[in-house]
Order: sequence, then C-alpha cells, then structure tokens
Amino acid sequence: MRFLLRNLTLTPGQDEAGLGALAARTIGLQPADLHDFHIVRKGVDARKKPRVLLVYTVTFALDPVLASRLPAASVAGLEPAPPAETLLPPPRAVAAPAPSPIIIVGMGPAGLFCALRLARHGLTATVLERGKPVEERVGDVARFWRDGLLDRESNVQFGEGGAGTFSDGKLTCRLRDPNSAWVLEELVRFGAPPEIRYLAKPHVGTDRLRSVVAAARRHLQQLGFDLRFSTRLDGIAAAKGSVSAARLAGGAELACRHLVLAIGHSARDTYTMLARCGLPMERKPFAIGLRVEHPQGVIDRIQYGRPHPALPRADYALTWNNTASGRSCYSFCMCPGGLVVAGSSEEGMVVTNGMSNLGRDSGLANSALVVNVRPEDFGDTDPLAGVRFQQTWEQRAFTAGGGSYRAPAANLLTFLGSGRGRYASSYRPGTVEADLTTVLPPYVTETLREGIPAFGRKMKGFVTAEATLTGVETRTSAPLRILRDESCQSLALEGLYPAGEGAGYAGGIMSAALDGVRIADLIALRVLS
Repeated sequence: MRFLLRNLTLTPGQDEAGLGALAARTIGLQPADLHDFHIVRKGVDARKKPRVLLVYTVTFALDPVLASRLPAASVAGLEPAPPAETLLPPPRAVAAPAPSPIIIVGMGPAGLFCALRLARHGLTATVLERGKPVEERVGDVARFWRDGLLDRESNVQFGEGGAGTFSDGKLTCRLRDPNSAWVLEELVRFGAPPEIRYLAKPHVGTDRLRSVVAAARRHLQQLGFDLRFSTRLDGIAAAKGSVSAARLAGGAELACRHLVLAIGHSARDTYTMLARCGLPMERKPFAIGLRVEHPQGVIDRIQYGRPHPALPRADYALTWNNTASGRSCYSFCMCPGGLVVAGSSEEGMVVTNGMSNLGRDSGLANSALVVNVRPEDFGDTDPLAGVRFQQTWEQRAFTAGGGSYRAPAANLLTFLGSGRGRYASSYRPGTVEADLTTVLPPYVTETLREGIPAFGRKMKGFVTAEATLTGVETRTSAPLRILRDESCQSLALEGLYPAGEGAGYAGGIMSAALDGVRIADLIALRVLS
C-alpha cells in the first residue's frame, strides 16, 4: 500500500538523502521498511525568516502487514496515496496519418503538445510554424538584441517553441488538470530537469527549453509528422460550414478536416485575417505596465532574511487593489536571476519581457508590474481594438526610446517622484532615460504610483534607488478571445480549433500545453471513433 507523508522539513544545506530516514522516524518505522520512496513536492517556507525551511511531501510503499498496523490517523500529514494516474500508452514506432487530415498552426506550447498528444493516439499531423527552427531562431534574436535588427518572422514571439522559449520557462499553473503530470513527464523525456516533477515552482529556463523543444521536434519527425517552418497561415478555406483547407503565404493550399489554431498572443496579422474570415471573436481584458529590475541579492534578503546557497533564488508575488477605481496593480511573470529582454515582433514598436536561464544566475531579479485594462478602455467595440491599444503604447515606447528598439527606462524612485537614483537595465539593445508617464495611459501610471508603495510596505526594501523600471509590458495575455464551443471548435466553422494563449484560453506554458492536449484528445475521439 502506498502512502503520502506531508510537511517533512529540512534546513537549507541538509542532505535530502536523509529524507527516507526522517520519514521512517516520523511514522515509527525503520528506513528499510519504506519501499519505492520518492519526493512528490518540494517548497520553501520563509514565513518565520530568518528561519527558512525546505518543506517536502514524499510517497512510499509499505508491506501489507506493516501498513495494516500503521496508525495513519494519529500521524500528522500521513494519508493513503491516491491511485496513480494512468497515462496513455507510448506511441507506435511510426504513427499513422489521420483518416481526416489534421493541421496544427503554431509550434508553441499549445501546438507542440497537441502534436505530442496526437502521437500518443497513434496519429500524425502537419505542423505549420511561421518562424524558424529554434537553432536558427536563437541567432536571429541575438542579432536583434545586439544590433536592433528585427526579423518579423523570427523573433522572441515567433518561431519553434513560441514565446515561452525566451522566458523563464515557468511551469506553474492554477489548473488542477490530471494531464499536468503527463506534460511534465514529456518535458523530462525530452531533456527538462527531473525535479520539475515535484518542485512547488518548477521552471526549465530558456537555455534548457531550447534543447527540449528541439528534441521534441526530432521525435515528432521520426513518427512521421510533417513539420514546416517559415510557413505562415494566410487564410482558411471552408465548405458547407466546415474547414476544408489551410491557405499558406504564397497561395498554396493544404487540405484538412481539422485545423488547430495555436497561433500565440502576438500573431496580430493572423487575428486580422481571422476577422476577415468572419470568425466570431471578442475583446478581452489583459494588463499593461512596466518591468521592474532589482539586484537579486536585494530580493533574497527581503524574502529570506539570511540567504543560504542551498535556497533557490527568491521570488515574489504582489497584488494591490484600488477599490474606488476597480484597478489592480500586480506583479507578473517574475524572473529570479533573469534579464529584461526585448520582445518586439513588429517594426517601430518596443515591448519588454522577462527571461532567465535554468541556473537563474544573472544576479538580477525582474518582474512585470502591471495594471488591468478593460475592453471599454480600448476606445472601440471592434474585436481587434485591444490589438490597436497595445500597438499604440508600444509605438510610444519606441519613440520615447529614441528609435532602434532601445527602451525607455527610469529609476524607480524617479518614477514615483520620491527621490533620485541611477537607472541600470539589463534590457538589450539598450535603454534611454525617459519620462515613463508618456508610454502608459494616465490611469495605469496612477495605479502603479499607488500600488508600488504598497508593495514596499509588504516587502521592506522593495522601493529602493537600486531598482529600475523599463517600458513597456503589454503582452501579458491575448487582447481578444476566438470564440469556441464546448467541443473547442469555432462557433462559425466546424473542424477549426482555437487553442492556447493566442486564442484567449490559456496564460502560460503549462495552461497552453494543457489546452493543446485537450484539443488533441477531442480530435482523436472524432477521428478514431
């Protein structure tokens, strides 16, 4: 019989190899009595700093005789383990083409995991990606960050792996989806660190994600998937209310009966094409703001009191609400040990993002500080109004930065009007000191100036002359939603599946991947039944 034991604690620096003995001692048994011992969760408890603890949940098996004698109810944190989730069987050596052709548009998390799940069902598909393979894409992004030379089809937003490839690689997700474990196992299979299976806040890092994505691509190619890079979707053909073909840039058509739209939240030209096709879409709220950057040591000291080398780089999550205006200021996409990076995908626009490697070793911590914006803020009822809203502020940031994709930046105290200090941002291809009130709507500036001091009261030392703000952060999520029904198909076109973050149904790597998995399962049910 298997058991879970929660709330085992070690101090930073204690050897995890002793967890088995600690678990056995806690339940009154010998270490040899515990079989098939595994860590299933590891987190940090810093509520009583500077006494910071590492907190574990473990699982193990006991022989039936010992299990029957164990007074489980009297041991705090001990309970029978839930039944193990049953994963789909591994794919055949060569998957089979679907009886009804399947096309996946986009090779970010939603598109990639849709393809991997189809493979588990023994199916193949054609995958279209407007950008380049990750190895080539890395060079294009590096050139943009170094020289300000933007490739509109190969950048932080477009290319194999999607926007998540140039991020922190965070895998946290609020969804309690039984397929989460499957997604993590697939990532580990292709080279992600095994500890993502149990860390409370797992991440892969952009450096490791690149090799993971490339390994998944090779796997799909070996199974017979047709992966086409530098291939943009330019239209959709339909017959009798159902999708019939994907129209590609250049005029070619690919016949299909199932078309998965995993386009990402920055495919603005694709949104325009879908509007012309008459697909039902609606404006959606999101958030915009600035990216704040501190020395990582500042955040470590605030969160841990006395940092220890065995502790992970400290992070934070902050929220402040203005009950009068209904606006919220909150941290988003916090990247410990990371960098602020340029995420532009259109000429003449500046947008920031956060990124870190697996080691989180840059010495800097950054996070977006954003304020919610509503559809009524966009000035138009058109479904694309949110896109134009984003573009307006990205263009203003480009102008404020003086062109060449340099970003406007300012010291945090200067922005708040409470002091002076130098500004220093890791953003490439560079920054220009600027008045950040010119790159945000007044209500966003006002909410930030009210919310950031509140953050400083929660985290003593957060408001400091050592912090820099860089603008603008506009792509926290998609500005619209492509409407779909309970079967995840477009309200207007049977066989068309809006998927992931770009369709307005996810918010991060894990939730986008899970949405792709869900759609693959629905397609397989239709195709194979």
